[in-house]
Amino acid sequence: MSSEQPAGPDSLHATRTSYDAIAKPYAEQFADHLGDRPLDLALITAFAELVRTGGTAPVADVGSGPGHVTARLDALGVPAFGVDVSPAMVALARQAHPGIRFHVGSMTSLDLPDETLGGVLALYSIIHVPDEHLPAVFAGFHRVLVPGGHVLLGFQSGDEDGRLHLSERFGREIALDYYWRTPGSVAEQLVKAGLRLQARVLREPAEEEKRPRAFVLAQKPA
Repeated sequence: MSSEQPAGPDSLHATRTSYDAIAKPYAEQFADHLGDRPLDLALITAFAELVRTGGTAPVADVGSGPGHVTARLDALGVPAFGVDVSPAMVALARQAHPGIRFHVGSMTSLDLPDETLGGVLALYSIIHVPDEHLPAVFAGFHRVLVPGGHVLLGFQSGDEDGRLHLSERFGREIALDYYWRTPGSVAEQLVKAGLRLQARVLREPAEEEKRPRAFVLAQKPA
């Protein structure tokens, strides 16, 4: 949902302030979007099973937003915590899921020790990271994963990489950039960061969605 080298103060500030502005209506609309997305839920369930079989290290849900996916991981028996760039989103997540840890942070500068996570989940959060900063983000994921740990990314896709700027959403003024990418370009960047590709899934748009949804699963070599 939202995003050791920062993605640029302008980009980070715009993402934070935009999601702070739309936090409440966003949380209401996407309270549990996985409930009617069985394929998405199956992929997250498989990711959770892979993490569980690899040990007891926790999962960071990066770009956790209102926290519903973090709560899904917790219900699947995976120790999980949420990280989001928006303080307003973090406040809503803590209120909705008081038994789970959420904190403000950015995937562009993860304040986590090396090799401490069994998994990194980033659903629709790398979409706000400019192309030139994506390699540093994936290098950060590699750094915090234990050997054998997994990363699952979800993002809007297209025939080629692209960018969209929105100045309004939910009736609020925002300044938010969205980047869509092909599964191949994201997979290539993960491999360059030292991760081993395991799966690429592309599903067609559902209902109100305008673009296909891509999922890429990778593993840090043991």
